[in-house]
Amino acid sequence: MNQTSTPDAEALYHALRDQAQALMPTSDRARWSVAGIHSGGAWIAERLAADLNLGSHGVINVAFHRDDYAKKGLHSQAQSTTLPFDVQDRNVLLIDDVLATGRTIRAAVNELFDYGRPARVALMVLADRGGRELPFAAEFAATTVDLPQDKTLVLSHQGEGAAMRFAFATEART
Repeated sequence: MNQTSTPDAEALYHALRDQAQALMPTSDRARWSVAGIHSGGAWIAERLAADLNLGSHGVINVAFHRDDYAKKGLHSQAQSTTLPFDVQDRNVLLIDDVLATGRTIRAAVNELFDYGRPARVALMVLADRGGRELPFAAEFAATTVDLPQDKTLVLSHQGEGAAMRFAFATEART
């Protein structure tokens, strides 16, 4: 699905959840752990873990692995990475809200490897807006979005766990 308007994040989440169920059949789920990139990906991972009865989920903070860290510094709302599972030899489902240049994904993979060597890392995102600068692609993107370069797609949420609901908005890029 390719969109030029603001996508329905709730519908996209349902498509992503269905793909995650296909990727991780119930008989194979014990081999998988879910980690979301702070902040949008972490919200998605929290809800997905609740919806699929996966137990706890991890949150990956990419702040220290960003290639613009020297320029931007540490974000005021940054939280530390929390992975309540052993990364070594695990299958890890890495989740983010929007995939663009690939730089955040590179930083997340670097952070993940600081905790061990996973057997596999699968990437899922709600929206792929293109503009790749690094060779990263999601195994599943619920939609592709065509946005002007001066706009960004921002995910918001209400609620927690399985009761969480998502919405996208476009904002001017800063």
